[in-house]
Amino acid sequence: MSEHGIGSQVVTQIAIVVHDIEQSIDHVSRAFGMAKPEIIITDTVEKARTNYRGTSSPAQAKLAFFHLGQVDLELIEPIGGPSIWQEHLDTKGEGVHHIAFAVPDTAAAVAALKEQGMADVQHGYFEGGMYTYVDTAPQLGVMLELLEFFGK
Repeated sequence: MSEHGIGSQVVTQIAIVVHDIEQSIDHVSRAFGMAKPEIIITDTVEKARTNYRGTSSPAQAKLAFFHLGQVDLELIEPIGGPSIWQEHLDTKGEGVHHIAFAVPDTAAAVAALKEQGMADVQHGYFEGGMYTYVDTAPQLGVMLELLEFFGK
């Protein structure tokens, strides 16, 4: 897999971590002249099986998605326990958190990135798939999210 990288060049999202998702939705809606999207709250740890830096975490987040052609702009407000989202707010403040790619095989993609010194820092499940955040900051300067959709 390493010669093929993560197995995808399909960017699906660019995400921004924010302190107040409602306020950020207002700003983005006005800036792009778009309707306000629904706010989604991620599943609890029992369903999402959230793992942050090797430990189960009750972390949740409020999410909102603006559909901008082939790429979504995702807003994330962390709630609950420790998470990569809260870590970003605490260390860097609001701003771009990750670029997300749809991948066919998360395990293979994580292994390929691990060979390059990039670590899985958080992962979990959602209805229909799973997500994995890989810290590529030392090499690429940005967090990557790998999204695998089951049954597709």
